[in-house]
Amino acid sequence: MRRSSTGCPVPDSVARHQVDGGLGAFPLRRDAASPFRLEYAWRTDRGRVRSANEDAVLVHPELGLLIVADGIGGARAGEVASALAAEVIGERFRCRAVPLANAEAARRFAEAAIEEANAVVWRLGQADPERAGMGTTVVLGAVLSDRLVFGYVGDSRLYRLREGRFEQVSRDHSFIQEVVDQGLFRSREDAIRHGIGENLLTRALGSSARVDVSSGSLALATGDLFLLCTDGLTGMVPDDWLCQVLMASSGNALDPAAEALIRLANERGGADNITLALLRVGARSDGAAAEPPDG
Repeated sequence: MRRSSTGCPVPDSVARHQVDGGLGAFPLRRDAASPFRLEYAWRTDRGRVRSANEDAVLVHPELGLLIVADGIGGARAGEVASALAAEVIGERFRCRAVPLANAEAARRFAEAAIEEANAVVWRLGQADPERAGMGTTVVLGAVLSDRLVFGYVGDSRLYRLREGRFEQVSRDHSFIQEVVDQGLFRSREDAIRHGIGENLLTRALGSSARVDVSSGSLALATGDLFLLCTDGLTGMVPDDWLCQVLMASSGNALDPAAEALIRLANERGGADNITLALLRVGARSDGAAAEPPDG
């Protein structure tokens, strides 16, 4: 058992989940003070091209917390940045002094946790010449009762599958997304055909002393399936394929779906590290009526 600078215990078993090919899963259970039964699975893989894995994934079922990060920087600095960001955010959630009163308070808390991680990564990059310029993307989801609070920086994504509709909840902080949003191109595919690169980030943790975090919250509904992932997955596997794999997991454990997504990304080239976390929402057990779904 390690302790952080704030004195909060950081168990080695949960501080980092960055082992190549690592897989984790928790069966349906009630955690995070949620009326829903929740199921988790997560996996990270080096891929077929990179010599090291600079992604990180951390899942705390007892907190309803999922974090995925994609490190940036050479000489293993990206690996340090992603693991550090996940650890700082996880510690912030573990050590919160009082329960979060509502979804808005939880959203602000998630933003503050990501901002704290940015400050830590930034300071380390400034202090250590070997880690200068290191950074990381991050996307997190946190269950608060019957809502999922989320926050992100960079191009690691959050998706939701609900009743056959698969949608990207997050919006990439990338140059290609900006030029599409500005109407310069009709779609990402159109921008790519005109030579716009997909990997130019407009925001990342550690790139400056402060960072603008995007965040929000969604009402949970029985049957919802959330995917948090790095671009090592989405850059290799089209969204419609992701949807098919996740839809095929209905009624089954999440482990095979996580394995299938990693396998698909590797079969299609495995050009980057591949990391994902899955959250499936089961039935309510409190007898209360569900909140009307978002969207």
